[in-house]
Amino acid sequence: METLVFLFPQFNFMAQKEEAYFKRLDPQDGQKATMKADSSRQQDKERKSRPSLTRSGSHENVSQQRKTTSSNISPETALQWSNSFEELMKNADGVETFSQFLRTEFSEENLEFWLACEEFKTYDSEKKLLSKAKHIYTVFIESDAPKEVNIDYSTKKDIQTNLAHPSRSCFEAAQMKVYSLMKKDSYPRFLHSDLYLRLARKRGPGATMLRRRSRSCVFNEQGGGTAEPSPW
Repeated sequence: METLVFLFPQFNFMAQKEEAYFKRLDPQDGQKATMKADSSRQQDKERKSRPSLTRSGSHENVSQQRKTTSSNISPETALQWSNSFEELMKNADGVETFSQFLRTEFSEENLEFWLACEEFKTYDSEKKLLSKAKHIYTVFIESDAPKEVNIDYSTKKDIQTNLAHPSRSCFEAAQMKVYSLMKKDSYPRFLHSDLYLRLARKRGPGATMLRRRSRSCVFNEQGGGTAEPSPW
């Protein structure tokens, strides 16, 4: 059976205003059009219900991962980092936490350079030493390098001279200078940062807060001294 469909001329811009026309519509054509519309609506529903990956979502995942890593660090371990900078640097969690702190000060290039030098000293192949030396020089040493570290001109010049035939010790002088800078400048601020103090003072369910006790002497007006417990 065929169906007659009346089409209004105002929907046909090529037709005359007074013209009206008829078109024969096959029943199978109408069924196909209905099925196509239903399929399109179903796809729209699926698209709306499907979770999308946004940039903010990816950042949340990274933040969550960092929180998980930090939660695995015990207060006892964090307190050991305050004993010395060497104690901090020989602990993998300590290095990662210190790296997070340096990022807040926009000085993470110092630690990245030091770690790159440590890796560089493990190579034996001359070809690999040459390739890695050029990479370290390009990224950290040369003027206007993307992560240029703060070392003196003389040290830079020595590295540039040794770059043609690098040895495993060709970055040692620069590495020691950067290490000393982190130890004297960044490390003390790290120990007073919120990031470190949260780790060192945190406590789990039923645990007591770990605090170091000391006594300080307070002088009165008569010159006598009285011992008073300090919160640390």
